[in-house]
Amino acid sequence: MARLSDRAAGAVGSLGEYLAEQRRHAQLSLRQLSDLAGVSNPYLSQIERGLRKPSADVLQQLAKALRISAETLYVRAGILDPDDSTDGARGATGVVDAVLLDPALNERQKRVLLDVYASFVRENTPADDEAAGKPEPARPAAAKRPAAQKTPASKRK
Repeated sequence: MARLSDRAAGAVGSLGEYLAEQRRHAQLSLRQLSDLAGVSNPYLSQIERGLRKPSADVLQQLAKALRISAETLYVRAGILDPDDSTDGARGATGVVDAVLLDPALNERQKRVLLDVYASFVRENTPADDEAAGKPEPARPAAAKRPAAQKTPASKRK
């Protein structure tokens, strides 16, 4: 049986199809996107038709022009493993796969949901003390400091 992430990758289609869909969602012509991304019109057309495999740099330019995640394009191009995340955490693939496989969502909705999910995961990442299972030490109140720590004004100079 194929892994869920393998099925998700097959369900989302090729890089060229995805770029063409994102371009249409952004309501851009091929020429407009090529101008925004700094990529030639014929080269972009070849990428969308699956005839060329763009470099990571070109993918980053296209992602910036389309205002989408470059990481998403890297995964679709096979440059980045979909099971790897930017912070090295794993185990969230079930949520990601579920979103990617949901036929009721369009690509923009999937991207937004995954961005929100990633922000929640980052927000809930424990600090070093919490990650080690150590509770934060209690801080003594200022009034409970021993009097011996105070230096009399006559001895200060």
